Amino acid sequence: MKQTFDVRIKEVKPLISPENLKKEFPITTTATETVIKGREAVEAILGKKDQRILVILGPCSIHDEQGTLDYAEKLLSIREEVGKHLFLVMRVYFEKPRTTVGWKGLINDPDINGTNDIEKGIKKARKLLLTLAETGLPTATEMLDPIIPQYTAGLVTWAAIGARTTESQRHREMASGLSMPVGFKNGTDGNLDIALNAMKAARSSQTFLGVNPAGKTSVYNTWGNPWGHMVLRGGNHPNYDPVSIEKTRKRLREEKLPDAIVVDCSHANSGKKHSGQGFVWKNVIDQRLAGNDALVGMMLESNLFEGNQKCNGDLTELKYGVSITDECISWDTTRELLRYAVDKLS
Repeated sequence: MKQTFDVRIKEVKPLISPENLKKEFPITTTATETVIKGREAVEAILGKKDQRILVILGPCSIHDEQGTLDYAEKLLSIREEVGKHLFLVMRVYFEKPRTTVGWKGLINDPDINGTNDIEKGIKKARKLLLTLAETGLPTATEMLDPIIPQYTAGLVTWAAIGARTTESQRHREMASGLSMPVGFKNGTDGNLDIALNAMKAARSSQTFLGVNPAGKTSVYNTWGNPWGHMVLRGGNHPNYDPVSIEKTRKRLREEKLPDAIVVDCSHANSGKKHSGQGFVWKNVIDQRLAGNDALVGMMLESNLFEGNQKCNGDLTELKYGVSITDECISWDTTRELLRYAVDKLS
């Protein structure tokens, strides 16, 4: 008799369970404090009890652990200088959604060569998040694969649901159970409705299938996540201008949702060019100075050095500290923008 299932499956490999990975890389007291304090600070900013601006910044994607740690060191060096006006959270993105095919990120393909050693990738991701939390630096990441949070979420301060997945029921259900604030991006075409609907769904109790700490398929029931919020990343046109911000604020209020908005200075808002991020950043700062308290945060794609590069599988040919996905601004430019904001806001 012919088999009727798994006819297109090449191979199935067992994966380390979340609880065993956590035993291998256990969260420490210092890391726990970093995560809890980071989440509390973000929630206070979203709730407008803390007047600082949330700044989520760092590489478009993580491909080099040493480069990531070197970037984090620079971020830590300026944190106190800007801390009165800005709350810094480092982007540590391990998963990259692909429109068709391509490198899916450090977790999926840690060796960047198509070998797709996911267990190795998950271990690298958790170890890196733990190391960063130990330094006191809160982190942010995109939650793409619904199974991955069981392995990493306990070390993350802020999470994003991307433009391609905000409309996904599965991601809305997942977000309703995540322990940290979650930013929902508008659609790739600029559509606000999918993010508004996602926020409402995530605020509600949800029931869905997931993997428990032991790695067993389980039914999850959630309380709902009250800290979902809007992230504007542009679409067919940029949407960081005052008219777009006011339109978004009006829609949020109409839907009885918090009018807390984070502006992504990259992606479609910058025309996918790193040189455009600074213009968006300064424009939003000006709007904030003009009294728009709906603007509670911004995102920057930033690396040690500007631009991006192609990766052909030979890691020895990669330039250190340069993105292999979207274009990023350099650390020098990042520092200038942070200081610009502090000078303006002081």
